[in-house]
Amino acid sequence: MPLPLPLYLLALAVFAMGTSEFMLAGLLPDLARDLGVSVGAAGALTSAFAVGMVIGAPLMAVRARGRSGLLGFVLVFLAAHVAGALTSSFVVLLASRVVAALANAGFLALALTTAIAMVPADRTARALAVLLGGTTVATVVGVPGGALLGAHAGWRAAFWAVVVLCVPAALGILRGVPAAEPSPEGPSLRAEFGVLREPGLARVLVLAALVNAATFGSFTFLAPVVTGPAGLTSSWVSAALMLFGAGSFAGVTAAGWLGDRHAGRVLAVGGPLLLVGWVALAALADRPAVLPALLFVQGALSFAVGGTLIARILYEAAGAPALAGAYATAALNVGAVVGPLLAATVLGRPTGPFLLSAGLVAAALAFAAVSGSRRGGPASRC
Repeated sequence: MPLPLPLYLLALAVFAMGTSEFMLAGLLPDLARDLGVSVGAAGALTSAFAVGMVIGAPLMAVRARGRSGLLGFVLVFLAAHVAGALTSSFVVLLASRVVAALANAGFLALALTTAIAMVPADRTARALAVLLGGTTVATVVGVPGGALLGAHAGWRAAFWAVVVLCVPAALGILRGVPAAEPSPEGPSLRAEFGVLREPGLARVLVLAALVNAATFGSFTFLAPVVTGPAGLTSSWVSAALMLFGAGSFAGVTAAGWLGDRHAGRVLAVGGPLLLVGWVALAALADRPAVLPALLFVQGALSFAVGGTLIARILYEAAGAPALAGAYATAALNVGAVVGPLLAATVLGRPTGPFLLSAGLVAAALAFAAVSGSRRGGPASRC
């Protein structure tokens, strides 16, 4: 039985937002020259977006509901990119990125809870895989495409491309996502925030943040490895990013098929393999013949494990229906913020980010084992 069409419409919006979140990596030099700031200052646009995602998830999800909330977030996101494409002020562009991040965070948090409400309980992981697949497709197609468009038509063209992507997403949500029906009064917001004290939820939040920090820490700094130890030209950087992204899509899709019935096995097998993979990348980064295959496999393992943990957060946060998606979004983006910041401190060695990622995954495995034994259950079960 196919998944409902509105789920794919939500994934289209996630694709547009994911493209925007990551595309600046290839646009910063051109953008900095145009606006008269340093590349380092322009890098604040990326940090502002990531921080806005972390803070915005719970703040934006508190009041938003159903189709009207989803549509509102997409329209605000669209408007922020119009403002960014038109401005000649770095301050205005920075403010537009913060607004876009808040809208993105609110949309993803609400979309996660909307997605699981659309399908039976035994298809939750598949639904989430489709939704998160929008982000992985952005790394394969959207990010390189945005960089290519920016190189030929200027950085503003990439912003306009995101605006264009948002239009069918907004129309699709308006026409395809049913209006929310009145529901009985749920838990108070105080009670929903109180769910954070539940050991099971806190445990999976920590694991998801660690695994995603490992993922984004290394993904952000693949270029120095490709052009350094691997000895390849800069033209191979996009190919490396696309391979990692293609693996990510394969991994999140596989986790979607397996996660509903075998989530524990995905984590028990995928977690140790993820650790081995980061160590292998650090050891074999100077071998261009094997680097592409390792990047694909590591992308698959990272998002299979990370996606399964996101699904587990939603399960553990069932007592917080309004904020469950916000908790999952915050855990994902804490990793996206902390990982690159930590990886930047070990760039003295080109493979340092890979070793850091291995350490973060090792910490996650150790934490899972210790916290699992304290709960009286198997360490592999999250």
